[in-house]
Amino acid sequence: MAKEKKKVPEKKQEKKQAGSKGSEKLTEEGAVPAIVEAVLARTGTRGEITQVKCKILQGKNRGKSIRRNVRGPIKKRDILILRETEIEARRVTKRIKKGVSSRD
Repeated sequence: MAKEKKKVPEKKQEKKQAGSKGSEKLTEEGAVPAIVEAVLARTGTRGEITQVKCKILQGKNRGKSIRRNVRGPIKKRDILILRETEIEARRVTKRIKKGVSSRD
């Protein structure tokens, strides 16, 4: 007796889109403009990232001010196009300088 192969109907697999948390919300709203209110600090290992405070101009979080990290040249009153408005950047913390004793 010869073995018969079972025919399995081929299903097209849907690829999941890679993205950050809340990427479903991103596709519904699209890009959201925000205006830079203040330049707060430089961060990153070489100081290449600038932390700014920006006010969202459209969307469900309209009028909300949030901190964001921006790469590249940026100044006050520039317009940023944000992919998402839910996640805020962590505050830049000051480092303890060498030689300064900490108080316990």
